[in-house]
Amino acid sequence: MPFLLTSQQGEAARTLLSYVVSLPLPSPDAQLVAVVVAIRAARSGIGNLTGTDLSALRLADARGAVDALRDLGWQMDDALFDGDPATPVPITVPDLAHDTNHPLPFGKNMRSRVSGWTTRALSAKPVKKLPPPARLAGLFLAAHSTSKLFGQIPPDLPKACRDALPDLLRKGFLAELSESCCRLDPAVRHLSGMRPPTEEEKTAEGPKAEAKDVPPSTPGFQFSADVWTQWKHSATPALLRHAEAVEYCALCALPPERVAEAFLVPVRPQFFSKNTKAAYGEWKNTHPDRGPLAAEFTVAFRAEHGHGPSYNQLCAGMDWNLNRSLRGFVIRRLLANEWLADTAPVPWTLRPGNAAQAQGITLPKARSSAALAPARP
Repeated sequence: MPFLLTSQQGEAARTLLSYVVSLPLPSPDAQLVAVVVAIRAARSGIGNLTGTDLSALRLADARGAVDALRDLGWQMDDALFDGDPATPVPITVPDLAHDTNHPLPFGKNMRSRVSGWTTRALSAKPVKKLPPPARLAGLFLAAHSTSKLFGQIPPDLPKACRDALPDLLRKGFLAELSESCCRLDPAVRHLSGMRPPTEEEKTAEGPKAEAKDVPPSTPGFQFSADVWTQWKHSATPALLRHAEAVEYCALCALPPERVAEAFLVPVRPQFFSKNTKAAYGEWKNTHPDRGPLAAEFTVAFRAEHGHGPSYNQLCAGMDWNLNRSLRGFVIRRLLANEWLADTAPVPWTLRPGNAAQAQGITLPKARSSAALAPARP
């Protein structure tokens, strides 16, 4: 699997963990909740958490953890326990709302990547059923391990986490463990947070690149965090899970405003010129296996990302260098010929269609086309 973090993003992950353990929290339960909420709130001071998120952390005392964070001034509503478990509950973290002396000064891409890494690391098979001290320890050791699996036990690792390290060895998260060092198991190598940056990463992750805003693709669209939150509150549970799978995808690392734009802006009908249709006729003759290959790509993409590819991601992954109009027409034909299927108008839902399934190209656990209903008015 590809690494989830670059060198700079790994440093940000370690900053997040150090920030959390510097807080006067009484238990690994509270620290684990703090990690998840803090990275989601890193840019605005407000992060969403659902009751389902809280249950997935497998806390020994969830209410005690929430109360400990409230004692620090974190504003957490009881809807986390009493409301719809799929409904996001906004949580305000005062420390992260400051314009100066911000403890987590991350850009949009950085925040998204580290958030996705946190989610993937906590759900990794060797640790997902372990208690909070072991799961929090897994985050620390992954963040402090190199691409060659070697890691140092960090000095700020909480004692409860240190006591849980043998569980990580027993479950296969670690391959070796000593008093001060460890070695990750190859199965979780992709979670490593310390590796030399490539030349491309040095260029892409410079301070200027991190600060750039991506212009909207829809003229006149203005992102509003309040509108985006309201849309999430009105979405069906399945649609919300899908939207947040895209928003928090560590591999895509999309700016939240671009994700919101794709879900909020109505899809406009596309009209294709004769030139585009003629170009498609020439293109398809040189790509006779386009249908099966595209379907297979959606299966592989979903296995890594947890959601389907966009039109652009599919064409980029297939190395189809097409302009926007031709790209749209190619996907339309793949859909019409049932090599692909989607849940229009919901974005990022491409998957194998009936023709592909007839050839055995299927998702491991395919959901019906009705699983993602549009947002409720």
